[in-house]
Amino acid sequence: MKYLEYTPLDRINDFLSHVNLGERTIKGCLEAYSCKHTGTDKKLSLSLENEIFDYLGKSSDTDSSSPVEYLSCRSSRKTLIYLLLALYHMYPDYDFSAVKAHQFFTEESWDSFKQIFDIYMFEASKEWLDINEGSALLETLYKALDEVVKVAECEIYTYNPEADADPFLERGAIWSYHFFFYNRRLKRVVSFRFSCVSNLVGEEHLLDDSSFDEDGEIFDGMDM
Repeated sequence: MKYLEYTPLDRINDFLSHVNLGERTIKGCLEAYSCKHTGTDKKLSLSLENEIFDYLGKSSDTDSSSPVEYLSCRSSRKTLIYLLLALYHMYPDYDFSAVKAHQFFTEESWDSFKQIFDIYMFEASKEWLDINEGSALLETLYKALDEVVKVAECEIYTYNPEADADPFLERGAIWSYHFFFYNRRLKRVVSFRFSCVSNLVGEEHLLDDSSFDEDGEIFDGMDM
């Protein structure tokens, strides 16, 4: 996977790097990748595929809760591996499991993405309009994505792992979303993760520290 630089994405990333809303901060990041293997991608891709084949060899088709049907499809396996390779490039120290990760990916539509974005990024969108008169944040995002991966041709996925399997989860996170826009023809994928983090977590930590210091002063001079 090769990281791709696009100025339209950079403009949005600069804005979403830190949208301070007082008691909370909204953050977001867009990253574009070519699905062409580079470096250790080929070895990692083979390792992930072997993991899937081992799972398929041990699984029963009668198990309705298993992802056998999905993983048995070559194109589905290929898509899953591309998404996982993108995750590895974003978080190289985390060990993603192909079979387990499959359970966390859900296929979405642009409309379902838009609905989530409109609800959770409402305040960030208002801040964007205050700074950038003219096009709305979602409209700007659509144009940027369209330039890279042609949204109309994309398969859209959410990655929603359990908390203990989410390397992106920050301390004080209120909510978090991670979408992938994958264009099979262009062999490109764009990751878009956005989250809201409480600013009070750090303040509470400082308050705890100051309370400890005050307690220390109280006990100073006391025989214990």
